[in-house]
Amino acid sequence: MAAVLPETKFTVPGFGSKTFSFNPGPFNMKEHVLITIFANAGSAFGNGSPYAVGIVNIVKAFYGRSISFFASWLLIITTQVLGYGWAGLLRKYVVEPAHMWWPSTLVQVSLFRALHEKDDPGLTSRSKFFFIALSCSFLWYVVPGYLFTTLTNISWVCWIFSKSVTAQQIGSGMRGLGVGALTLDWAAVASFLFSPLISPFFAIANVFVGYALIVYVVTPIAYWGLNVYNANRFPIFSSHLFTAQGQRYNISAIVDNHFELNVAEYEKQGRIHLSVFFALTYGFGFATVASTLTHVFCFYGREIMERYRASSNGKKDIHTKLMKRYQDIPSWWFYLLLFVTLVVSLALCIFLNDQVQMPWWGLLFAAALAFGFTLPISIITATTNQTPGLNVITEYVFGLIYPGRPIANVCFKTFGYISMAQAVSFLADFKLGHYMKIPPRSMFLIQFIGTMLAGTINIGVAWWLLNSIKNICHDDLLPEDSPWTCPGDRVFFDASVIWGLVGPKRIFGSLGNYSALNWFFLGGALGPIIVWLLHKAFPKNSWIPLINLPVLLGATAYMPPATPLNYNSWILIGTIFNFFIFRYRKKWWQRYNYVLSAALDSGVAFMTVLLYFSLGLENKNLNWWGNDGEHCPLAVCPTAKGVIVDGCPAK
Repeated sequence: MAAVLPETKFTVPGFGSKTFSFNPGPFNMKEHVLITIFANAGSAFGNGSPYAVGIVNIVKAFYGRSISFFASWLLIITTQVLGYGWAGLLRKYVVEPAHMWWPSTLVQVSLFRALHEKDDPGLTSRSKFFFIALSCSFLWYVVPGYLFTTLTNISWVCWIFSKSVTAQQIGSGMRGLGVGALTLDWAAVASFLFSPLISPFFAIANVFVGYALIVYVVTPIAYWGLNVYNANRFPIFSSHLFTAQGQRYNISAIVDNHFELNVAEYEKQGRIHLSVFFALTYGFGFATVASTLTHVFCFYGREIMERYRASSNGKKDIHTKLMKRYQDIPSWWFYLLLFVTLVVSLALCIFLNDQVQMPWWGLLFAAALAFGFTLPISIITATTNQTPGLNVITEYVFGLIYPGRPIANVCFKTFGYISMAQAVSFLADFKLGHYMKIPPRSMFLIQFIGTMLAGTINIGVAWWLLNSIKNICHDDLLPEDSPWTCPGDRVFFDASVIWGLVGPKRIFGSLGNYSALNWFFLGGALGPIIVWLLHKAFPKNSWIPLINLPVLLGATAYMPPATPLNYNSWILIGTIFNFFIFRYRKKWWQRYNYVLSAALDSGVAFMTVLLYFSLGLENKNLNWWGNDGEHCPLAVCPTAKGVIVDGCPAK
């Protein structure tokens, strides 16, 4: 644009002697950063569509009920923006300190420097390396993304033991334990835990220990050894809900005309049963929430108080001095945003309550819960690149208080969990602006506008898809290779049934099968205290404080819908780059690691868009063995005698 547009300057009436020009001047790094932050905020900070879109999806696609476009839009905008109000007030705790380094932001810093700064002439420039890696990623993804999709999940154990249920349960990367499963698809590696190249190795090690403990120790013992909760009546790895006889639970039968639980029909079908892995992930989720609070209190409590006292006494962190040349954001901006968003959210809960079910006091409770967890979770994210979620605790608490209303429960979860998650991501982008010396006011405006615009576009696209694609999200009515099976929304729907419709009392309480999992709360709370005491008793052992129990216990927080295939490949590649290459080729790692991460992500993203618009919209698929999934059909079968399931061998 700078080379084409005229440089003529002109004045505008009402602006005095100030001059304007259509020519923006040379494109610089700071403009590039702001554009990226605008897009990042618009994509729910890299998570794709806003979380609240899932509410609209399950109401229309799974429950088959109606919700207005206006209520959907308000729900999405308010849940995306609410957390921004209090996030801005926490910058002095998690943005200004130098050791709150936010690993994910370093990828973007490296990419911007690679594209805008000049390199040493004797070395391959980072910009050249980036474009080579991006091109390779872009060209390769057409193979696992379209031509040979089985390369996304090479479950060779299933190929060898094509008639063994147990072998396929062990070897399936998508529906089993993933032993030996491989992937040649970067999208599968980075789709849930994000790029493994950006997580520090101690965080990868914590994830590995927690993941291996849950998937390869606890789950096999519970399923094959102890048959916990009649585990072998159900698949070993599934997010579906089952009857005691191992059949799919008929959810629509237990929903009455008022969108509440039909107790008589529920008692007729019986209690809801979960796969043993699904149940265990909830237990470890309980432990993660409890350990987050005690971990931050033990290891960061003193620092938080010191930061609070320092700010009260007017002392400034040395790392913020370079940012003092810019005008800071006045606190009233954040207070005003918080007030307006709360008022609009309350109006949604009061005047459109028939569509969202959540009472006004539920909104205030959700906001208070999200605010209370934002600081401790921001600290964990800023130091480990792992973000424990509040989805389980919000579902649990509100399910106890207000049972029998599934949409009220997911709305409470979204306001409580996503407001916190958006606040954490908001702070992460402020750290990027801190590194790149972007004016804070520009940062705030770009994030806010990007969120509003993208939220509107997202609900528009989702609305169109829900009304135009037949049987969307119903995997039993769609072709096996259909891209419209909605695995994430399936988990979201099941959670609405477990926590909202049926309620935790009938599943994790005295009326359910899984009350023993509540002890995980106590174990999670005590764990960090034990680690802290060990650290104090043996201060010379520097590895002890690297034990991060919120990360370790929350290792499987994304499972399901994430699978062992995603985790195995993420851990393997993360270890190669952030342990071996970091240790033995450190100069290469420092120069190219984050650039490579950005290039791989970008190449996959560009090819995904190209494939969708060129082939996906026309539903043009290649039908051959290499596009028939992972070839592990028996992995979803139970192993108990007498349980008859279609497609599974009888015992």
